[in-house]
Amino acid sequence: MREIGHFIGGKQLQGTSGRHGDVFDPNTGEVQAKVAFAKRSEVEHAIAVAETAQPAWAAVNPQRRARVLMKFLDLVQKEFDTLARLLSSEHGKTFADSKGDIQRGLEVVEFACGIPHLLKGEFTEGAGPNIDLFSLRQPLGVVAGITPFNFPAMIPMWKFAPALACGNAFILKPSERDPSVPMRLAELLVEAGLPAGVLNVINGDKEAVDSLLTDPRIQAVGFVGSSAIAEYVYATAAANGKRAQCFGGAKNQMIIMPDADMDQAVDALIGAGYGSAGERCMAVSVAVPVGKKTADVLLEKLVPRVENLKIGPSTDPQADFGPLITRAHLDKVKSYVDLGVKEGAKLLVDGRNFKMQGYENGNFMGGCLFDHVTPDMRIYKEEIFGPVLAVVRAKDYAEAVRLPSEHEYGNGVAIFTRDGDAARDFVNRVEVGMVGVNFAIPVPLSYYTFGGWKRSGFGDLNQHGPDAVRFYTRTKTVTARWPSGVKEGAEFVIPTMK
Repeated sequence: MREIGHFIGGKQLQGTSGRHGDVFDPNTGEVQAKVAFAKRSEVEHAIAVAETAQPAWAAVNPQRRARVLMKFLDLVQKEFDTLARLLSSEHGKTFADSKGDIQRGLEVVEFACGIPHLLKGEFTEGAGPNIDLFSLRQPLGVVAGITPFNFPAMIPMWKFAPALACGNAFILKPSERDPSVPMRLAELLVEAGLPAGVLNVINGDKEAVDSLLTDPRIQAVGFVGSSAIAEYVYATAAANGKRAQCFGGAKNQMIIMPDADMDQAVDALIGAGYGSAGERCMAVSVAVPVGKKTADVLLEKLVPRVENLKIGPSTDPQADFGPLITRAHLDKVKSYVDLGVKEGAKLLVDGRNFKMQGYENGNFMGGCLFDHVTPDMRIYKEEIFGPVLAVVRAKDYAEAVRLPSEHEYGNGVAIFTRDGDAARDFVNRVEVGMVGVNFAIPVPLSYYTFGGWKRSGFGDLNQHGPDAVRFYTRTKTVTARWPSGVKEGAEFVIPTMK
């Protein structure tokens, strides 16, 4: 049985707590590895190693730090397929989807390679008599990232790439459900030239998380996961004097206007709703057709597409999506479908009893499609995180704008229409952090910032883009006067530029 420990000081170490978790093969349901759960002393050791290594790394000029990331990009590209297969084996997403996971992470690494430009401060010559004014962006010290199971390559890279580029040391606590890819990424960073100890990986559960949140040497924490835990991490980090950017759940809606290209809308719903078995924070889980005719036409096209989804093992290149990550999560998703039926929604496509021949013990489930879902139902209110799409019929455009705006989550939303006026109005009015126009999954590119509103995001600064540089640095502003030879005497009033 393969054992996964921790990565501290540039090398893999066995866990010493005596506690561990199971890493399953989602295709078969079998345990394929054991991952160590760190105790507090192990986390403290990793932080101490990082604290020792950080000053020398911060003293490396930004261009040379960027070169380490450039070398890392090259090494990951050489192992791209191997990493994608490893990711698929633990998560269950298809090989193609796993490659997309890695690629979107690498794009943030590419952005972080521009750190010499991104760290440039401001300078004003002659801000006052013989006075120059300038600002510096300096690293925080040791920072941490707590990342989820659904993107085991992308989100760790979203966290550690800008943090390292800015001169910080980093402690990564990846999901214990699929930890192997983050461990390998850490090894590749050291191979790329990152000094030992600058990036450390701690595997574990709540004990490891709480150790990071309460240790005074950790200056900032980034988190992605459920909203309840995001709120806990944010509150605990803030109570312990740390910066925090915490991203939670979602209930992303897609508005289909009467003038939309219906074939394009259906294609978008199928991919965004059921890709990766719905285990994405940006998955579309609610379709909102505007008007009865729009709803009827949409469902006429959508139902057979859901019925004909190809579910298969993660190794099947023809599969639309693979298994869910664990049996426990599969049971949870199925319980939401049971709940929807009980609440009175009409289940048009029922994938609960799907069985994969040859993989009867795998965590497979077919696509599910509900119609006549109403905003008072739990299947509308709560994040299901599975291959379940709910159709909420809106009587008019005003209701379609109101539905996502009034929902407690505000991660992503999309509108499909040919009407530029409607699209522009929707973009301006909807109370959601990321908006797509004829684009179902509006994840911005790496040089823009990613983050939701309301209970989808806690904290002032978002992930990647310029916000990442702001989050992982602090600003020092310098006011410098160079003597001019003229004695001015003591000043007893606040300096001004009058």
